Amino acid sequence: MTAAASLPLRFQIGARTLLSVRRKLRRVPLSLDDALSGRVPPLPPVEDGDGYFVTSLPAALVPELAAGGMVAFVRQRYTRYYADLAAGFGAWWAGLSGNTRSGFKRKLKRIGTPDVRAYRTPEELEAFHAAARGIAEKTYQERLLGMGLPDDGEFVAGMLAQAAAGAVRAWLLFVEERPVAYLYCPVQAGTVIYEYVGHDPACNDLSPGTVLQLEAMRDLFAEGGFSRFDFTEGEGQHKRSMATGGIECVDLLLLRPTAANRAVVAALAGFDRAVALAKQAVGRIGLQDRVKRLRRG
Repeated sequence: MTAAASLPLRFQIGARTLLSVRRKLRRVPLSLDDALSGRVPPLPPVEDGDGYFVTSLPAALVPELAAGGMVAFVRQRYTRYYADLAAGFGAWWAGLSGNTRSGFKRKLKRIGTPDVRAYRTPEELEAFHAAARGIAEKTYQERLLGMGLPDDGEFVAGMLAQAAAGAVRAWLLFVEERPVAYLYCPVQAGTVIYEYVGHDPACNDLSPGTVLQLEAMRDLFAEGGFSRFDFTEGEGQHKRSMATGGIECVDLLLLRPTAANRAVVAALAGFDRAVALAKQAVGRIGLQDRVKRLRRG
């Protein structure tokens, strides 16, 4: 578990952060194996901070963690999806819905024979990183969320070390010899982790991210030796459509019961309720797509 650090608690609408309040928190990220185990994660005493931020906590464990006298607040609810990589591509493909398979076939037909290239070795990952950074700079994930493939020396050094140990798989999709989508996945104990992904927004009509993900899955099944593909936190149609299972999870704030922390939680709760009501109103009048475009700029 990492030491307590100053983390922003964001008042956020979609990808846009309106403001944030910082608290000194210990971040407790649960792996997919942790979440599937159903065990309550150990939390050491909070002596140098305001509390904890526990991610991918199985929803069923919230009452137990919230019973310890801390101020508990659920920041996000989602299904943590995963795909079983042990059964083989044929079994996985057959387990997808008919609509999903038809959608994949239409997207593959639209793009033609996909030019997808895999990267594993340190030398290959250096080339991958240079090309993927060119894509990442164009994505809303980087512009609005700061979640594009990192460009700092620490990340690059770690990437190359993992590649030398055989613990990275990465892919690029090319269209007319130009890289348009990337997927970067570390591997831990047989689980392939969906960590960084992005595509050139100029190619949206070709669904490059979906095509790349499908071909990466095909590649992983062909290689063999992996147990699961972990789609990590958060939801999305592509995760639901490709998954073979999932576990209901939350991201949980546990704060020391001070007046300031109680005030922050009350403000976050009020803001989140207002955003939820606004989303319902937008849905009723059919403006979801327009609002989504505005949120992403």
